[in-house]
Amino acid sequence: MSVFPSPLADPMPQSPVIRAAYRARAAATEIAPLPRSVKDDVLRAIADALEVRIKEIVEANAEDVERARAAGTSEAIIDRLTLTPERIRAIAADVRATMALPDPVGEVVRGSTLPNGLDLRQVRVPLGVIGIIYEARPNVTVDAAALCLKSGNAVLLRGSSSASSSNKALVTVLRDAVGGAGLPADAVQLVPGDSRESVRELMRARGMVDVLIPRGGASLIQTVVEESTVPVIETGTGNCHVYIDAETDLDMAVEILVNSKAQRPSVCNAAETVLVHRDIAEAFLPRALAALAEAGVTVHADERVREIAGRAETGATVVEATTEDWETEYLSYDIAAGVVDSLDAAVAHIRLWSSGHTEAIVTTSQAAARRFTQLVDSTTVAVNASTRFTDGSQFGFGAEIGISTQKLHARGPMGLPELTSTKYIVTGDGHVRGGGRPAC
Repeated sequence: MSVFPSPLADPMPQSPVIRAAYRARAAATEIAPLPRSVKDDVLRAIADALEVRIKEIVEANAEDVERARAAGTSEAIIDRLTLTPERIRAIAADVRATMALPDPVGEVVRGSTLPNGLDLRQVRVPLGVIGIIYEARPNVTVDAAALCLKSGNAVLLRGSSSASSSNKALVTVLRDAVGGAGLPADAVQLVPGDSRESVRELMRARGMVDVLIPRGGASLIQTVVEESTVPVIETGTGNCHVYIDAETDLDMAVEILVNSKAQRPSVCNAAETVLVHRDIAEAFLPRALAALAEAGVTVHADERVREIAGRAETGATVVEATTEDWETEYLSYDIAAGVVDSLDAAVAHIRLWSSGHTEAIVTTSQAAARRFTQLVDSTTVAVNASTRFTDGSQFGFGAEIGISTQKLHARGPMGLPELTSTKYIVTGDGHVRGGGRPAC
């Protein structure tokens, strides 16, 4: 039983956070049964509004970026925070991609006619009210709203204070578009307040908020998981690995490694460690180190990598790796590097240090690829492909709500189906149950 009364029983609770949750609950009830055409019209209105109002969004974002630079924030975080006209258009494109996806609500997961003639169907239904707690990623504001609306959910957004101006501007645009399309604007809300207490209230709004999804650093995720009484879908950090097998195409291996690390180092699917089989190390590492140097990457290397680097003129910045380097999600132009004696040794290293996000193997051996994919237990295992592909849009899901590193309900990039639950619909013709074992 919920610890909160029905909204009809107490329409004006005192807490602003709980009041927002009540409004979200009411909005969720209205949008849950809507057909796809109506929800798609809302997403189209959102995408159009984002492009029309780029100027005000960029101006608001500039306030956040200026504050971040004045506070000495790292460039990796500033990169995540920054919204350019190009990025806003890309966000709008992701909304349109979500619009084009099938609506999961009402999908029959399984169904049958039972021996007694009852018709049994398990169908997808919205989760209800979804709370998102996230750090300096204002694009999450739009991604989350679009995915939640398409899947029939209301969303409560709690971004970090570092992106407050951006998030307020974006939510204003979103609410105007949602309301203008005829849906309750309260389907999309910023959680009131900037204090930790407002976050704590959201985490404890069990019965009003159906699920929380944290997106951010390890500290944020751990806090939400440990302190929330609302069910949590855990998204994890990205300590991702690239393993270069003994049998490999050197050109392909170098290209995949550099793309995995340097294409955009501030994101969770960027590689943070490269492991190289000893049989290929002498041939591969000089080329790889030179390519990483050209990309501006500092290499935190074990003894065997440093020995090879010392004999080759690669121009790379190579420093000694510490234990901390193997567990670090750098989110910067840094990578840990080690030589391993076998594929199994690489797997053992990954199992010890990985955050369970994404691991890649570069190999020409089908047997090695098969063994690696069987033994590595992460949300995504890539064979001869960059770790950077672990992404909802790259997987064809549209914008993603996050990448779950847990094993219950959802794992990996979370698209529309992961924002639904199921219910059983049992249809009979005057059926009544006789004696037998009780159901529960």
